[in-house]
Amino acid sequence: MKSYDHKKIEPKWQEKWQELGLDKAADGSPKPKYFCLVEFPYPSGDGLHIGHVRSFTAIDIVARKKRLQGFNVLYPMGWDAFGLPAENYAIKTGQHPRKVVENNVAVFKKQCQSLGLSFDWDREVNTTDPEYYKWTQWIFLQLYKKGLAYKNKMGINWCPSCKIGLANEEVVDGGCERCGAETEKRELEQWMLKITEYADRLIEDLETVDYLDKIKTQQVNWIGRSYGAEVDFQVKSFDDKIRVFTTRPDTLFGATFMVLSPEHELVNKITTEEQKDEVFKYKDEARKKSDLERTDLQKDKSGVFTGAFAINPVNGNKIPIWIADYVLSSYGTGAIMAVPAHDNRDYEFAKKYHLEIVEVIEGGDISEAAFTDIQKGKLTNSGKFSGLAVSDAIQQITKWLKDEELGEKSVNYHLRDWVFSRQHYWGEPIPMVNCSECGWQPMDEKDLPLELPMVEKYEPTQTGESPLAAMEDWVKTECPKCGGAARRETDTMPNWAGSSWYFLRYIDPKNNEALADMDKLKQWMPIDLYNGGMEHTTLHLLYSRFWNKFLYDIGAVPTSEPYQRRVSHGMILASDGQKMSKSRGNVINPDSIVEEYGADVLRLYEMFMGPYDQSVAWDLNGVRGIRRFVEKLSSFEKWIDADAKDVITLFHQTIQKVTNDIDERRFNTAVSAMMIFVNKIQEAGCSKDLFKQFIVLVSPFVPHLAEELWADLGGKEVIGFEKWPEFDEKLIVEDEKEVPIQINGKIRAKLVVKSDIEFEELKKIALENENVQKFLDGKDPKKVIDVKGKLISIVI
Repeated sequence: MKSYDHKKIEPKWQEKWQELGLDKAADGSPKPKYFCLVEFPYPSGDGLHIGHVRSFTAIDIVARKKRLQGFNVLYPMGWDAFGLPAENYAIKTGQHPRKVVENNVAVFKKQCQSLGLSFDWDREVNTTDPEYYKWTQWIFLQLYKKGLAYKNKMGINWCPSCKIGLANEEVVDGGCERCGAETEKRELEQWMLKITEYADRLIEDLETVDYLDKIKTQQVNWIGRSYGAEVDFQVKSFDDKIRVFTTRPDTLFGATFMVLSPEHELVNKITTEEQKDEVFKYKDEARKKSDLERTDLQKDKSGVFTGAFAINPVNGNKIPIWIADYVLSSYGTGAIMAVPAHDNRDYEFAKKYHLEIVEVIEGGDISEAAFTDIQKGKLTNSGKFSGLAVSDAIQQITKWLKDEELGEKSVNYHLRDWVFSRQHYWGEPIPMVNCSECGWQPMDEKDLPLELPMVEKYEPTQTGESPLAAMEDWVKTECPKCGGAARRETDTMPNWAGSSWYFLRYIDPKNNEALADMDKLKQWMPIDLYNGGMEHTTLHLLYSRFWNKFLYDIGAVPTSEPYQRRVSHGMILASDGQKMSKSRGNVINPDSIVEEYGADVLRLYEMFMGPYDQSVAWDLNGVRGIRRFVEKLSSFEKWIDADAKDVITLFHQTIQKVTNDIDERRFNTAVSAMMIFVNKIQEAGCSKDLFKQFIVLVSPFVPHLAEELWADLGGKEVIGFEKWPEFDEKLIVEDEKEVPIQINGKIRAKLVVKSDIEFEELKKIALENENVQKFLDGKDPKKVIDVKGKLISIVI
């Protein structure tokens, strides 16, 4: 091929692939299966971004290689299209969310196809399709029937300007991330899912899967399981007790004050008249902050004394009770015992408000700082427990608390039940009705899907209710239990709902009788490789593992864990190292790169630009360099009849390197290996047969160019019908190798010797070398060291 015209080549082969259907996974095939998955995107109005291209291309390379190795590959795509972003865009542009999603999906799909991504489009899913969310609603009903879905009144972040509830992540510096208005806490009835019932399994089953260590750590930390004791502190002058959870009962003698969350149920009751104004003012301020802000370790600690005191159960000391916003009512018991001598946060608080600090574990200087390295310390100032090692003290004090009926051994979790309601229009309707006689009742499964009605006004309301609440004709219904008048739930599901099981629907996307056929699920599950951003390795991963485990428990799916292997990719940053954003004006549009340089160039550049799991900066010069390489490959014509031995050796080394690097997602070094081989054959020449094998090797990275070269060289059909090249172990070993000779740390000579040369012979040749003799100057060396057969180090 003399010239590389991507504008002609790429559409031609995309059409050919579609016609042949090589990307389609086969149900019931005898071939070994391989299910590789990328997180399905939210189809925004901005189209695919450059980060999508990186992850989609990487797993496309894996999928293409696996097909060539004889695997039956499932590599599907779909759209996570419910949720706030579509609703916000619709409000901003005056279009209905349904139309917005329809238009955006069409753009995204066209972009994916223009990149040559080998998705099985026959299995495409869309979370906003009633035939899809029918099964999202069905899963909710099963959760409800098993007692894992319930209604509860709780405080949420509320933006009075946008008139919506906000997740903690959507509150920044006390204001709404979208409009900047000051947020507040509102008490609302919410549907909750009991994910906490699965907390232990979600931790323990991580031992059965192959996730990156940092991903497992994120899962474990978010669940936050900790072992300790629950202890009761009597409130002085009241009948009430305050229960706290502590992982360190050994430090109880050092508890010199208590801190309650501002929302704690006892605050109003125990606050003295003198302290009421200050306490209520502080409570009001805390109400405006998100949980993330309140627990930020870097923020200045603040609090207010309630005027009340508690009794420390181990020594009878009277200790003051404070409120502080860094204690959350949603975590633990909403109360803590503060041990300032051995906790940095408590120490900072005690110093600020001049509270007592008592050392109870030896080893530090508490006049300077809290002593927190206390695992191996011994107790002091702790009554009859003084002198005990920490580990013994934890056991003995916990037993004493139980014997005295002052506390008990306990396990605590950071994980809270999942708040599942959203007061928005654009989401899956929750299939529940409220009857004045029967209370909340689940819809009959045969009536699913409960479709989201078309509305003219989908903006959030002043009341805090979903816009669906105003649709009386839709809201009014019959009770499925007694047939009497009832009202539908008007909250909708969060966008997490549809994404918590989408991978299952890819397996059987047109099934009307079940979310997927069990035989097909058994064929394809678990997912062999799941790739996504690190920002989704906590909540999405946790929620989808929870749903899959629940479905496994009720016999709807065959595996407890959905993903056998979970990996992540690094971000693509702007050329100056900053995060890409529209506000900074530094976003790269992949369409413009494809238009000017070609899809293959963009694919290859994004794989070459740096280690796949690390963030890397965009560099247009790098794109141009890849274009030059692609042109060099496309114009290669230095044909010879028989390949030289060193070319054959390098080719088999390249097969080994590229094969292993794709398996381990070292795409950048795989590209480097291919570049080295092309440079070699440009110099030495190459036979057409060997070059055709090389084309198969590069085809997952640059599929359009590879097909064109294959056709030019008379290849049959398309590359998809070929086999992945295999390397020969015998041909990888080179007959000769180059060994540098280092004298006192500097390279002074290089020897070319047989690869299997023994050290004594190599040493003899090295010492006889003319350059080495010059430095030895007739003297014997002190040492001659063999460095792994790759370097001889001589010390003189």
